[in-house]
Amino acid sequence: MTKKKSFVGATIFDGYKRHLNSALIIKNKKVVEIIAEEKIDPETEKIVLAGGLITPGFVDLQVNGGGGVLFNDNPSLENLKIICEAHAKLGSTSIMPTLISDSPEVNKQAISAITDALDQRFNGLVGLHLEGPHLALSRKGAHKEDFIRPMKELDCLELESLANKVPNLMLTIAPEAVSPEQITRLSNAGAIISLGHTDCTFSQAANAVDAGATCATHLFNAMSPFGGREPGLVGAVLNSGKLFAGIIADGFHINKISINLALRAKKGPGALFLVSDAMSTVGSDQKHFFLNDRLITRNQGKLILEDGTLAGADIHLSDAVRYMVNEVGILQDDAIRMASLIPAKVLGVASEIGCLVPDARADFLWMKNDLEIEKVWLAGKEQC
Repeated sequence: MTKKKSFVGATIFDGYKRHLNSALIIKNKKVVEIIAEEKIDPETEKIVLAGGLITPGFVDLQVNGGGGVLFNDNPSLENLKIICEAHAKLGSTSIMPTLISDSPEVNKQAISAITDALDQRFNGLVGLHLEGPHLALSRKGAHKEDFIRPMKELDCLELESLANKVPNLMLTIAPEAVSPEQITRLSNAGAIISLGHTDCTFSQAANAVDAGATCATHLFNAMSPFGGREPGLVGAVLNSGKLFAGIIADGFHINKISINLALRAKKGPGALFLVSDAMSTVGSDQKHFFLNDRLITRNQGKLILEDGTLAGADIHLSDAVRYMVNEVGILQDDAIRMASLIPAKVLGVASEIGCLVPDARADFLWMKNDLEIEKVWLAGKEQC
């Protein structure tokens, strides 16, 4: 029988509150409980940490690549494993590999790789995020316009079927390219509909929410902005308690003042959460790479196409957490929650990952007081 382990010596943040002078107890890849140190069973194996903070592992719902590998470039089992391992070492113990608009052939390869990896229970893999191709050309961003198109009946049927196979399927779509009826069908099939890469009006966004959309992709980026006469998608996100929204907190995609204002304006229970939008450079020393045959250069923390367009991000979630604390000025617990519990809520799995409650997977981080990661455990196993 597997022996219980207790982790002591650090303050424990379980995703909801902090526990002082306490022990995190795990067994068989799961959290058992958090108890006072004096109540630890003498038979329990004790791991003593030198101060700092234990937090839930991070949950990243927008990961394009990592470890020198880009998912679009070669959506294979081997590359999925590299991406998962690269992010796990950096604190993201649950990730959603993201395929941006590409050819039907690449889409099929990606879906096949994800379903195979889920069948094999790849540690850290929680689903698939298809960002496109049903987007607005006017807000294509780094997506190649050749692949962008409205959703047809066959597309909808295939995605409904996929939503029944993949436990967590996120679809970034533009309301201009996907009808409310299609949104409802996909939502009813189990897909998480996220609005993005769109020039939609506030009214169009509200209709999409009524149809079943529950999220927005990288708030402020590649979407209709907030205006005095037309609030656009940004206004819809902030005004709707039904919408969650990811943000890329890297100092380039959004001004920190805009982040702070959005946090104060957001209506709940929907909330803002952190995504990395990480490309292959994360966890590697890559200087440049190609996306759909276009050169992307790593330049002082930014990833840019030759015309200067931002093309994903050069951060992982722990970078974003520190940015939120050090630059935006929010509390540590709130920043950690934006990278763990809230994205888990987006997926509807907040009792399984993104927190340290009984029966949750034993994914946790040991961080210094300045939020630099010291060690990572995924399903109770320390990551090297």
